[in-house]
Amino acid sequence: QPAAEYSLATSPSCLIMDTSNHADGYESRTDSEEEEEIMFLVFPTLYCISSRREKIPYNTSILTGAKYIREILDGHPQRCPDILRMESHIFQALCDHLRSKNLLRNSRGVSVGEQLGMFMYMLSRNASYGTLIDRFQHSPEIVHRHINGCFNAMISLAFDLIKHSSSDTHCKISTHPQFWPFFENCLGAIYGTHVPMTIASSEAAPYRNRKGTLSQNLMVACDFDLKVVYVSAGWEGSASDAGVLKSSFQSGFHVPTGKYYLVDGGYANTPQFLAPYHGVRYHLQDFGRGGSRPKNAKELFNLRHARLRNHIERAIGVWEMRFPILKVGMHYPIDTQVKIAVAAAVFHNIIRGEVMKNG
Repeated sequence: QPAAEYSLATSPSCLIMDTSNHADGYESRTDSEEEEEIMFLVFPTLYCISSRREKIPYNTSILTGAKYIREILDGHPQRCPDILRMESHIFQALCDHLRSKNLLRNSRGVSVGEQLGMFMYMLSRNASYGTLIDRFQHSPEIVHRHINGCFNAMISLAFDLIKHSSSDTHCKISTHPQFWPFFENCLGAIYGTHVPMTIASSEAAPYRNRKGTLSQNLMVACDFDLKVVYVSAGWEGSASDAGVLKSSFQSGFHVPTGKYYLVDGGYANTPQFLAPYHGVRYHLQDFGRGGSRPKNAKELFNLRHARLRNHIERAIGVWEMRFPILKVGMHYPIDTQVKIAVAAAVFHNIIRGEVMKNG
C-alpha cells in the first residue's frame, strides 16, 4: 500500500539503522559516493510523496440535500406532494411530531427535515442508496444510518396510528339506505394484495406466487375513513390469503364482538368476516352496462356488499398510487422490503388524518 510504504520510508529508525551500518568507513568516501547514497535513501520517499493521489471530494454539488428539501418546501405547492407525497404543511407537522416524540433528532449536518425528505424520496421514487447518496450529497454511511432511523421511527408510529379508531357504526353506512341497517355492524374491509419483491434465486421459491412472479402477500384492513387499521406484511407470495388472515389473529389482529369486516370470495364466511354468496354474480361490472339488475335476494346482497367493499378498494388504490414502490420490485434486503409496506401504511394514515382534519 502506498501509505504503508510512505510510513516505512520516513521512519527514523529505518534511516538511523541504514546510516549506522556504514559509520566506520564514512570519512573515506568521495563526495559523489555520499551523494549517491543520500539519493538512494531519499528518492523512495520523494517518489512516494509525489505519487500519492490527492483526495478528491465525491459529493460536490452546490444543491445539497438540505437545500433541495428547502427548495421543494418553498416552491410550487404541487411539487411537495409530487416528490414527498404530502403537502408541505403536513410534512412540517410530521417533522415537529417526530422531534417532539424524540423519534428523530437533528444530527451533525442532517436535520430532521432532510432525514424525512430523504426517506420520502426513497419511497416515492423507489430510489436506490446510490441515488440517495448522489441526490442528497452524503456518504453511504450517513444515508444508510438515517434511512434506518426513519424506518425505526415509522415502526414506532405504527403502534399509535395503525389501529381501530371506533367501533361505532360509520356514517357511510348509517346515512345510506342501501347499507343501513343491513351492514350496521361492519367496521371496514379486508384487502389482500401482492407486493413485488426482488430476492436472491436461492431464496426465491417460497415467494413465487400463483402467477409465477416473486412477491410478498400483504393483508390490509381498512375502515370507512379509508385508514389502515391493520397490516400484515412479509408473508411469502405462495401463502394463501386465508393463511395470512389466520396468522394475523395470532399476531394481535382483533375484531370486537358482534362486529365484522367485509371480505371477498377467497375467504371463509365467519362471524368476524362477511363474504359474498358463492356462485352468484358479485363484481360491479356484472351489474353495470350490459348487465341487469339483481334478480333475487342473494344477487342484491352481493351487489351491496361489492359497492360497500369497493369504497375500501379505492382507498387501497390511492395508497398504491401514492407509493408506486409497492407496485415494482424493490432492490433492498428482504426485511427492508417488508418495512417499506408498513411505512407506507403509516404515511397513508397521517395524510388521511390531515385531510379529514381540514375537511
